[in-house]
Amino acid sequence: MSKHFLEIQKGNFTASEKNKVNDVNLIIEDQGQIISLLGPSGIGKTTILRTLAGLQKLDSGKIFLKGKLIASDKIHMEPEKRNIALSFQDNSLFPNYKVIDNINFGKKRLNGNNSNVKTDEITKLLHIEPILEKFPHQISAGEAQRVSLARSLLSKPDLLLLDEPFSNIDQSLKEEIQVSVKKLLKRINLTTIIVTHDSYEAFSTADKCGIILDQSLKQYDIPYNVHHEPNSIEVANFLNKGIFINVEVVDSECAVHRLRHDELGEIRGKLSNNFPTGSKVRLLLQPEDLIHDDQSALKLEVADRKFRGTNFIYTLKTKNGEHLPVFVHSHHIHQHEKSEKFGIKSPIYIDHLVCF
Repeated sequence: MSKHFLEIQKGNFTASEKNKVNDVNLIIEDQGQIISLLGPSGIGKTTILRTLAGLQKLDSGKIFLKGKLIASDKIHMEPEKRNIALSFQDNSLFPNYKVIDNINFGKKRLNGNNSNVKTDEITKLLHIEPILEKFPHQISAGEAQRVSLARSLLSKPDLLLLDEPFSNIDQSLKEEIQVSVKKLLKRINLTTIIVTHDSYEAFSTADKCGIILDQSLKQYDIPYNVHHEPNSIEVANFLNKGIFINVEVVDSECAVHRLRHDELGEIRGKLSNNFPTGSKVRLLLQPEDLIHDDQSALKLEVADRKFRGTNFIYTLKTKNGEHLPVFVHSHHIHQHEKSEKFGIKSPIYIDHLVCF
């Protein structure tokens, strides 16, 4: 028995020898929460969704939904009895039915919850009004994905499972639909698990994010903590948000901890992990951690510069060969060329000193 909306206890999920996730412990406390599972392709994320939906059996462990045991090594509740909707990444539409008929199949489920969502609201929100009279072979992969999502939403499930729901949607439309879908899910209080390999999508959509690497759930936390305080080098490297530099812990006893780098000098902040004074550690340095200052005496050589629309990412080279990424707003009047000197505000202060 579980008091949580959904609970996975020591779950082992297997599709093949390479495609499996072991010893998963995951809790969704309350109805209406949105969870993202983030990890590289082929790691086992979809296998978890298929097992939750009842399309595969759970190897071992237990899964509880709304206090009821739906899966274990001895129990397998049939998919039609779980009231769980799964929207696949690939086209899963009925080929001989028009789009509107595919969508309305979701309304025919008799065991749906009490959420009040109308067909015209969903089709407008997902921008599929112009294709309602077409057949699946006449629409694009992105449109088919949105039709599948519409059908799942109209089925009024207790739990909605979305497998890469926005992967085939044009970039110009993707963000608008992501925002609209999140607002709808929150309004109708529909608990949702979204599988994705896109960290921006996972962080912007979900209340909590699970990182799946090397056949295990490495971290499960709010997106802010996953980004700023990854709990392992593996998670930090997967998110690819920065680099690690060698530093020494100068003072770990006071309110503001102090580290020292051979070239950057003193780095202040709050250590996320406990290390005694004198420890040699690896510090995660993210692009937003360093602040550009043309007047600073601390200057490094520019190794590279990339334009990202709202900002530039400069790569600075230290004397011992480290390459440090730095964000600079694109409206900054002075653009630095390769091999120029680039000032860094010092002493450096970083809120979260993530060290391993």
